[in-house]
Amino acid sequence: MVPQDTAADAVRGLAEGLWLASYRFRLTDAEPDPLRRVTIALPGNAPAPDALTAALDQARAVVTATLLARDLTNMPSDRKTPAWFARQVVKAATGVPGLTVEVREPAYLAAQGFNAILAVGRGAASERGPRLVELSWRPRGAKRHVVLVGKGITFDTGGICIKPLSGMKLMRKDMGGAAAVIGATLAAAEMRLPVRITALAPLAENAVGADAMRPGDVVTHYGGITTEILNTDAEGRLVLGDAMAYAVRRLRPDVMIDLATLTGAQGVALGKRTAALYSHSDTLAGALATAAAASGESVWRMPLNEDYAEEIDGDLTDVVNSTDIGAGSVLAALYLREFTGAMRGNWAHVDMSSPAWSDSNDGELTKGATGWGVRTLTRWLEATVA
Repeated sequence: MVPQDTAADAVRGLAEGLWLASYRFRLTDAEPDPLRRVTIALPGNAPAPDALTAALDQARAVVTATLLARDLTNMPSDRKTPAWFARQVVKAATGVPGLTVEVREPAYLAAQGFNAILAVGRGAASERGPRLVELSWRPRGAKRHVVLVGKGITFDTGGICIKPLSGMKLMRKDMGGAAAVIGATLAAAEMRLPVRITALAPLAENAVGADAMRPGDVVTHYGGITTEILNTDAEGRLVLGDAMAYAVRRLRPDVMIDLATLTGAQGVALGKRTAALYSHSDTLAGALATAAAASGESVWRMPLNEDYAEEIDGDLTDVVNSTDIGAGSVLAALYLREFTGAMRGNWAHVDMSSPAWSDSNDGELTKGATGWGVRTLTRWLEATVA
């Protein structure tokens, strides 16, 4: 029972916490759902005010999307190919008014110049080839267009620069950013938020194969920027670069945010629960930090050091995808900045590598994928139209 004067946001937080903490992911049905039903009652069985009912509806939309993101991330990578991921997005969006999905396959990517996505996916078997998923929510009357870009590496061996076992065994989570931006867009559509949203999920499996990209290879991205590959394990920024350049040139957003399980350096700097936030916009960074705090997630703004920017300049190419000077999360953000074009002042990058996974049950988090970012992005989208 909650007090009669309980704030709607408190009820929403309670409901989200209960639903999220009850989540379990299993490939069998051997273990029953531990939470069957919870009744939130008011004193004297008073009817629920409209604000509380609306809060529960908001919680349900956000939790449903977060649990989908957890399911996608938890799925073992022997099943989770780029094509499989794309099918899940199509399935989730089917029948939702205002949502459309386009799935771009390798032939299209080659014809249009998405060469970095293709390069990262080149070592994988053909049936595990790359995709670019574009999920669009276009409500009537929307005056603002937000593009959300999420890293979608369905498994990361590190490629030719192969990871050790300790760094590879959880790499099914390396598409957590893609899962989050898809989930946030689905939640926004369910809540009928009056803002146009395009979610881009560049999907690839970074495998070791006869045709895998090599250190020293040169990739020409969508839009023309060239990258020399100095480390095949710095592949996430490559696929994001293609998708971000496409967003700037073709979609013309008002704001662009990318989410990625991008670097181990993020966890070294900020630990398991706090994501690294980068932006040149104080307004955008502040709004995202406020949304994260309200949602129960956490970000910390990190510097885009101009002194480091020259380190990503290439000798043969515009940029290189890896350096040896440290500050790995910062350098990755500076690399991505090269693909923002006119959006540089209205762009934010969130490196959420460690927060995407929980090693144990902890509050609303259960062991495994957390679905990190769905709640933050949805709160931020709600605030942009409030």
